[in-house]
Amino acid sequence: MQQKLKLSANRWFGIIILFVLLVMVRIFQKHLFYDPLIRFFQSPKTNLPPYDTVKLFLGLAFRYLLNSLLSLGILWLVFKDAQIVKLSGMLLFVFFLVLAVALFIVLNLGEPSLLAVFYIRRFLIQPLFLILFLPAFYYQKHMR
Repeated sequence: MQQKLKLSANRWFGIIILFVLLVMVRIFQKHLFYDPLIRFFQSPKTNLPPYDTVKLFLGLAFRYLLNSLLSLGILWLVFKDAQIVKLSGMLLFVFFLVLAVALFIVLNLGEPSLLAVFYIRRFLIQPLFLILFLPAFYYQKHMR
């Protein structure tokens, strides 16, 4: 028998606030984070701009951390399940390590693949894992 996911008004309010905060991270990205690749990928240039590697990775890590914390908050409000939040946190940490190492390797190749840089960076700066985790955990929880 399937059980419906029922959320109280307070939980809906919290979820909306956290989504608004995710949007705010995106809106104020140029002010909050060092990332010269933002302007680069908005223009038709073909060569990567000069960048400070340490500042770039610290900016990406900070943005990923903010997005991850907000995503974990949303998952908590939707499911109220500590195991889901714990698993998601561990997955987000592992994904960050893999993606950060991959980006570092791609950027330090002789001639980096701009497409690879674009997509790896996209996973680091956008809360895409939330979009994957919500339906996956919903399906898993309701198939028990």
